[in-house]
Parts: sequence; structure tokens; C-alpha cells
Amino acid sequence: MTTARFISLEGIDGAGKSAQIGRLADWLRSTGRHVTTCRDPGSTPAGDAVRAILLDRHDLQLAANAEMFLYMAARAQMVTEVIEPALARGEWIVSDRYLLSNVVYQGYAGGLDPDTIREVGRIATAGRMPDLVLLLDVDLETSARRLARPLDKLENRGEEYRARLRAGYLAEATSQPDRVVIIDATAGIDDVAAAIRRAVASRFLEKA
Repeated sequence: MTTARFISLEGIDGAGKSAQIGRLADWLRSTGRHVTTCRDPGSTPAGDAVRAILLDRHDLQLAANAEMFLYMAARAQMVTEVIEPALARGEWIVSDRYLLSNVVYQGYAGGLDPDTIREVGRIATAGRMPDLVLLLDVDLETSARRLARPLDKLENRGEEYRARLRAGYLAEATSQPDRVVIIDATAGIDDVAAAIRRAVASRFLEKA
């Protein structure tokens, strides 16, 4: 019951990650696990400050590599302050995004080399990677319908950008089938939560 695991949820904006993070954490706690949740970027004072620059400062136009390095800095701090201490305590980590977001957003959609981003990420995180990535996949129409609210800077980049994001995520899932599990997130919240639980249980809990 004390074996630590690290799970990240990924997907394009509007996939429903925020709605599922708490549900997954609560379910894991109901099985007797201790769980820490986090969001990337964020979860530390430094990370929250970087998050505000990246997502809320519409007046700042960042080059793709500058954007990537800011995400890496916030993630490095989160790994040091939050993830590694929690894993050392035997807790499970459930993170809203992680390195794969950089690979897809600044790589596939932003024009940087994905392999270079992975290498920078390896250095920034000291090699700490999720044990499982749950990719919440939705079509662009569903994504746009769910984003009926004020958009942050990345969400404002339009449908063509979201199309590159989705294609990038699916390409990464195809290349990493042992680590990335695709979840059909077009269904209702309860059905998506059930699919997530099945994926986690089949990977970890049924073998515990």
C-alpha cells in the first residue's frame, strides 16, 4: 500500500483534466493510498509566479524556446519541492500536466525539436518521469465547446494550433504505448472517471 507512483494527466485544453484530477485523487485515497496533487506549471511559489507570466500576461510575447525554458524552470522547482519529497514519503502523485506538455506545445505545435525538449526536460527534472501518463483525448469541436470562458494565452492560439496539439499528443501516445494510455474524454465526466480508474487499476492496483 506504500509503493509510490507518479501519474500525470495530459490533453489539449478542454479535455477535462481539471475535472478528473480530484476524482482520481479521491478514488486513490479511498483505496488507502496517500495522494499529493499538483499542477504544472505551479504548485510552488516560484512555479505560480512563472505560471502567471506564461498564461496570464497577454502583453508578453515569448519566443518558443523562452516559453519552453520557463516551463522547465517551474517544473524543476515542483520536482524539488513537491514531487520528490512526496514520493520519498511513499505517496502517489497526480499531476495536471508534466513534461509531455512541453514536448507537444512547444515542440509539435510550436516548432521546436521534440527530442531536444525531452533532453532539456531530463536535465530539469533530474530524470523524474511519470510511471503512467493518461492522455484525455477529445476532438477539436468538443474542445472548443468546453472552452466557453475567458481563455488564457495558450488557449487563445486558435483551432489550427489545437489541431497540431492533438496530433502531437496522439503521435506521442503511439510511440510510447507502455507509458501513455489514451482515454476517450468525449464521454460524460463519470464515464471518463471510470475509464481512468480502470486504466490505473489495471496498471498498478491489480498487481499490488
